Parts: sequence; structure tokens; C-alpha cells
Amino acid sequence: MTLRALREAAREVLDPVHYDYVAGGAGEERVLAANERAFDRYALLPRVLRGNEARDTSVPLPGARRASPVVVAPTAFHRLLHPDGERATARAAAAEGAVLVTGAAATTAVADVVRAARGAAADPAVWFQLYLHPRPEVTAALVRRAEDAGCTALVVTVDSPVLGRHTRDLRNGFTDLPPGYAAENMRGLPGGPPGALTDIPMSPAATWRDLGGVLGATALPVVVKGVLHPADAAVAAAEGAAAVVVSNHGGRQCDAVPAAVDCLPAVVDAVAGRVPVLLDGGVRRGSDVAVALALGAAAVGVGRPVAWGLAADGEQGVRQVLATLRDDFDHTLALCGGSRTADLTRDMVVRRDAPW
Repeated sequence: MTLRALREAAREVLDPVHYDYVAGGAGEERVLAANERAFDRYALLPRVLRGNEARDTSVPLPGARRASPVVVAPTAFHRLLHPDGERATARAAAAEGAVLVTGAAATTAVADVVRAARGAAADPAVWFQLYLHPRPEVTAALVRRAEDAGCTALVVTVDSPVLGRHTRDLRNGFTDLPPGYAAENMRGLPGGPPGALTDIPMSPAATWRDLGGVLGATALPVVVKGVLHPADAAVAAAEGAAAVVVSNHGGRQCDAVPAAVDCLPAVVDAVAGRVPVLLDGGVRRGSDVAVALALGAAAVGVGRPVAWGLAADGEQGVRQVLATLRDDFDHTLALCGGSRTADLTRDMVVRRDAPW
């Protein structure tokens, strides 16, 4: 089943409100559409006669020495999509050798997610995503929770000073999880009664100093996610981030920003090799993965396709998404004359809408 077919299968089985939650974006959804459309502006210039019969598509990432170049990006509320929820996603990612980024808004606690991943692979890489909470003790508790669970890196999302205005959710009145579901990682945190849930508020007051508090409180590598401006990428690298993720939150925050892939080259140049740069937003084909890596990304994240696979066919659906993208990327790499991801270079990418 193709990724497009999985999306349609997911639409058929999901509550329309929950489908809209996953599929929708902010405002008029211009950025949501632009993320995918932007890849159509780029073409690959293959190299030939390079004698590369065998290929290795693995990449080194923080907390994952040999990972698939396709990372499972953080998305919330997997149990709304399938009864096995994040456990199914974790097993699938581990089995396919992909880093899984699970987050504060998961409907399964991080310890259970890591446990599920370890049931499918001996040494899976699970990263934990969080927001900088207005109360530092809550952020610190989440960091400890991820460490205790066995996560191999932290991902701090920094592009959400306020919540994006999700048009479909507002129209549907979807403002909270239905009974029986909760953001389980926010349970039992400081400042509340035992077992009570703490909100995940956005914090416009957050600063680089707050990020520094996380960096100083853990030995885990810390990835900064949600960077579009090259100057911010340079600051993140200087502050000690282990990687940065070029992302516009899948078009779910500001509906007036560029497509993520259009921001990638400038961020790569600003970081200048000090830390890996990842990209998420709009990746739907193996050739999209190849374009991103040629433009300097170390790996790409996919969110909605994983959600479609989970909704359509649980663990096997997620595995199909990851395997399809990986195999399509491997095929594209071969067609471009490469034997490893580093063989994809920026001079092999051209704009379809520009003379060359």
C-alpha cells in the first residue's frame, strides 16, 4: 500500500475530528501545503559510473550511532489513532532501525514506550521531546523521567511560544482529549497532587537561558527543534545543542513562514558542521529524503505519514511507512550514483524553476 493509500485508509477508519487533528495545520494551512509543494521545486542531478554496487544508508545521530535516515518525528495522541498507540509506533520504529521521538503529549508514558521499543530491538534509540515549562521544576522532572526511562537524547521544541491556531480543531471544538486518554508523561509532576495531570502550556517567556538549564541538567544530548532562522541555529550550536532540527512544526504554528526545506541550506551554512542538522516537514518520498540530505541534512523526520500508517494498520502500517521511505531512498541513492548518504552533495540539487 502506498503512503497515499495509507492516508486514505486512515481517513476511512478515524473519527473525522481526530483525522482533522492530525491532518490539519494553522490558519489557512498555507505552510502545511507549502512544505510538501516545496520539494517539487528541487531536482536531483545524478552522478554516473561511480562503481557503487553496495549501499549503506545508515547515518550517525545523537544517541544513535547507526540509524535510518528517516526519524519518527514527535506527534501527539497515538492512542486516538490505534488502540496500541505509541507502543505500536515504538515497536515499528525499533524494528526498522529508526529513531523514535516520543513526547510530552504522548498518550503512553515514556517508560512504557522505551520498554516496547526494547521488545523489538536490542538497542533502540528513543528520544524524548518536551517544551520548556514555565515552572523549571516541571521541565527538570520531565528530563529525569526521560533519563530514567532509558531515552538516548532529548528534543526541546522551541517554536511554540504560543499555541498555533488550528482551524480545523477550532471548527470541530476539539480542545481536549476525550475521557480515557491523557498526556501520560504529564502525570505526577511537581506542584500537583499525586497522579494528577499537569498542563503543557506554551511559554512566550522562554529564553536561551532556559534551554541552558536543560543542557546543564543532563548528560543526554539535547536537540533543539523548530529552528528556521540561521542565526538561531548558530546560537543553538554555540550554546551546546547536539543537533538542530529545521522545522515549522509541520505547518501547525505560524502560517506565514517558509517551507522547511527552503530554510535548510542557510541553516546548514550557519552551523558550519559543528552539529548535525535535521529537517522535518513535507517529506513524503524517498527522493525527498535524498534532496534534504544533499542539501545538508543529516536525517529527516516524518510525522503525519507515521500517523496514517498507525491508524490504517497499527504496527505493521508504521513499519510499511518507514520501510517504503527507506527503500525508496536507497533506490534514489543508487540512481544518483551513491553508495552512502555522504555521496549526496549540494551540487547535485538544482531548482526546477531556475535556469542552470
